[in-house]
Amino acid sequence: MDLRDLSASVLRISDIYAAEHDIDRDRDWALLKLQEELGELTAEHLRLTGRARGAPDSQALGDEAADVLGMLLIYCARAGVDLDQAMQRKWLNWLDHQTEA
Repeated sequence: MDLRDLSASVLRISDIYAAEHDIDRDRDWALLKLQEELGELTAEHLRLTGRARGAPDSQALGDEAADVLGMLLIYCARAGVDLDQAMQRKWLNWLDHQTEA
């Protein structure tokens, strides 16, 4: 699955979830949810590294990482960010420079 397909699926799921739970996704909702999910990922990381209470759970770490990625995709779609282009410009462009050297 490529990034565009993944994004489309995540957006569909978000629409279904919001409708089922009557969630008002106003202008800054996706950014706030992204921050919330990053906090949950951080909490799992702290548990896994013995710096927080609770049982460490590597599956929960993966689940929270998936939530962060999902919310990032939703945020980018709502903000009009073409993540494919941005990744090419900001990250993958470095590989092009390496092959030239």
